[in-house]
Amino acid sequence: MITTYQKKRWAFAAAAGIAALVLAGCSGAAEEEEPTASAEAGEVAEESSGGSSGLESAEFVDFRVPEAGSGEGLKLGYIALGDSIPFSALVTQSMQDQAAAAGAELIVCDSAFDGAKALECVQNFKTQGVQGYLNFQLDAAAAAGICAEGPQVPVVAIDIEQQPCQVAFMGANNKRAGFVGGEALGNYFDANFNCEYDSFVSLEQPAAGVVNDYRMGGYRAGFESVCGEIQNLVQLDAGGTTDAAQPVFTDVLTTLPGQEKIVVVGINDDVILGALAAARTADRVEDLYMSGQGADPSAHCEIATNPNWVGDVAYFPERYGEIGIPYLIDLVNGVEVPENLLVPHEFVDADLIGNYYDVSDC
Repeated sequence: MITTYQKKRWAFAAAAGIAALVLAGCSGAAEEEEPTASAEAGEVAEESSGGSSGLESAEFVDFRVPEAGSGEGLKLGYIALGDSIPFSALVTQSMQDQAAAAGAELIVCDSAFDGAKALECVQNFKTQGVQGYLNFQLDAAAAAGICAEGPQVPVVAIDIEQQPCQVAFMGANNKRAGFVGGEALGNYFDANFNCEYDSFVSLEQPAAGVVNDYRMGGYRAGFESVCGEIQNLVQLDAGGTTDAAQPVFTDVLTTLPGQEKIVVVGINDDVILGALAAARTADRVEDLYMSGQGADPSAHCEIATNPNWVGDVAYFPERYGEIGIPYLIDLVNGVEVPENLLVPHEFVDADLIGNYYDVSDC
């Protein structure tokens, strides 16, 4: 049974563009190993395929618009997480747009964070004769029952594992997302300060388990790949929200008097916004050099105009359909696809964010 608290906590995480955040262990990249503080940079370097990201390219796929007419005559299904929140709504719109581009019929069913509603969705899919579906329902524990009641067709899970019927998993690649952010931040400090800084503050959400470990461990590994072992590391439970992070960061600022180059990284953009609010109150914004995860609309103008917001890692919920729809069509047509269809996260800063989002009004 899904409690009201669970629904609220998931709604926040999804709105922040981190749909896997509160589901520890539900990342589709099962081959990832939890990073350790002493070995992160070395392990990631060993995984490198020679690209600038320092991570194996096999862990993610490129966005691709489905070929026009490739879905002609197909009836597909999509179970939304809960379109009352922005992240889910963006994903749903993307799925609809790409299904239309492919010429496929897409039956959309909003589970509204409710496993029982997701069960009704698949029962309807079975009645409707759906030939394959994408499943973004909340309750991983209910997945087996949902699988059994639905049509026995190819299933692509989105951000939450849907065992035993999922053929492929698509969603965030937490280790890579963290590494991309940390490496870019390290490059910034290398270019501007010869990798010199006073403290490295990591705003985390330990309750997210391995998702927190992968993402924030990836941050440290990426930074260390450029600037060496992190000095004066401060790890804080920032609670995952702006309101929770602000008082936590207010307190930590009082312990760092006189420091003018404080690295601040966060598990999402909301905790960075909380840190920024605290710094503004203390008149210390210029002492922070920040990087968040998500590149959410709430952070677009800060990324574009605030020189101390070094950059962000984008998750692109508005492009999820460019992975989910073409790969589902492949599966329905009997084409083998990768087990993990992970998002190609990108680092965006003031110079790059305009390539992805309209920031002309900032």
